[in-house]
Amino acid sequence: MIKNRLDFKLINAVLLVLIVYLVYQAKDFWFGTISLLFNILLPFLIAFAIAYAFYPIVKKLTDKGLPKALSMLIVVGGAFGIICLILVLITPTIMSQLTSLFNGIISFLREISSDYNIDFKDIQNTLSISFNDTLEKLGTYISNGALSFIGVSIDYISKIFIVLASFVYFLADMDKIRNFVKEYLSHKSKKIYRYVATIDDEMRKYIVGFMKIVIISFFEYTIIYTLIGHPNALMLGTLAALGNLIPYFGGIITNVIAAITAFVISPALFIKTCIVFLVFSAVDGYIINPFVYGNSNQVHPLVVIISVFAGGALLGVLGIIISLPVAIIAIATFKFFKKDILRINKKRRYKIIK
Repeated sequence: MIKNRLDFKLINAVLLVLIVYLVYQAKDFWFGTISLLFNILLPFLIAFAIAYAFYPIVKKLTDKGLPKALSMLIVVGGAFGIICLILVLITPTIMSQLTSLFNGIISFLREISSDYNIDFKDIQNTLSISFNDTLEKLGTYISNGALSFIGVSIDYISKIFIVLASFVYFLADMDKIRNFVKEYLSHKSKKIYRYVATIDDEMRKYIVGFMKIVIISFFEYTIIYTLIGHPNALMLGTLAALGNLIPYFGGIITNVIAAITAFVISPALFIKTCIVFLVFSAVDGYIINPFVYGNSNQVHPLVVIISVFAGGALLGVLGIIISLPVAIIAIATFKFFKKDILRINKKRRYKIIK
């Protein structure tokens, strides 16, 4: 019996190794299949994420007595209206300031190189090529503040329309989707239902807080840099808002760029920019962010840094963007199952002692 059992285990081990070997040999096929599925599903995943983010606004409007159709019209129309307003009114200014910003960084490197006899020639050439390529690509898509569809691939345009159309349908059916998940999980497992509800609540708090922080950052830094006379105020305000997509480091990068461009213009502006950097980084970190997020979604800075680096190493830019939500989900998951984890560990220790 023992021999047969050992032979059976050996056969299973050999089969497992064979399966792993075959999967590894066919890795190109599997990676290609997964990549194809990901490319197919990505527009719908993006649309669902956007609808999930905008759903609380629609829910709040409907709770106040507005019809659902009118609430959706306000939310969707408002979102598209803001995008069109940005493209038509702000984009030309941002484009000109972006050129000025690039030139300022290159001038900064040139001055440092000449003053301190440091060779930045390769870096300057690389930046110049990168900046020119970026501006050339942006110029292809943007003309006089409006999107130029000339030269844009049909595939790219179709994906945009798929995302937009799917976003509207997902937003319209979000109540049904949530109710279906609620009923299904509540019948299957009460604990899993409570866990999903906890994650949903954490994500709702994060999304609402993130949207508020983006709006506050844009107006805060645009106004402050305008008041101190920085010529790239609108561009820096936009970068500050977008910088919230990169936890912890986005704001630092924006302020460093502001200081570099101010250094080229005048020492007085450089000092003012450094003061803004120091003062408003503290204001954001200790006043605005805690006030917006409250006691929820409090993540230790070390966890944020680790998450950003891990996300960037695994998934690049996408990993950096989703690092904070993933960290929040991981922390909420640990807190929810903490008692179960401790109980399992106690049982294991008891068996070892026994």
